[in-house]
Amino acid sequence: MTTEPSELLRSRGIQVTAQRLAVMRAVSAHPHVTADVVAEIVRSEIGAISLQSVYDALTLLVAEGLIRRIQPAGSPARYEDRVGDNHHHLICRICGRVVDVECAVGSAPCLSAADSRGYEIDEAEVAYWGRCPDCIAQARTATAPSPPARRLARRDVPESN
Repeated sequence: MTTEPSELLRSRGIQVTAQRLAVMRAVSAHPHVTADVVAEIVRSEIGAISLQSVYDALTLLVAEGLIRRIQPAGSPARYEDRVGDNHHHLICRICGRVVDVECAVGSAPCLSAADSRGYEIDEAEVAYWGRCPDCIAQARTATAPSPPARRLARRDVPESN
């Protein structure tokens, strides 16, 4: 299996363009990136590109299974190039950081519905919500009690002339 972006596009019958390649590189280099950030990265690499062109490229790449789109509640859609393994995500409620976490149990879809209601389930999307280590540390620092103020002893007070 090839990992060269232009070969991946050709193998799917997709026309290779500088814009699509730049979008693929941006998503690959910055997992869980938003479309706005992809646009900024692509613009810094190849120059002018409209946000609509970025969305069009992302939509095509998702439809072809080359990238994955996730949309945590209350967050803009995010994109990653880790596809086909049905991994899950940890999401920080404070800063919004998203990181990958391996499947809960077994092979895809990793979870079995109690009642599939006739659906053929091929994927389970799980998001674990909480606080990331940086936000926990920052909260602890912000709520840590200040050291007690030192009282000036008589000998610490400068004498006046």
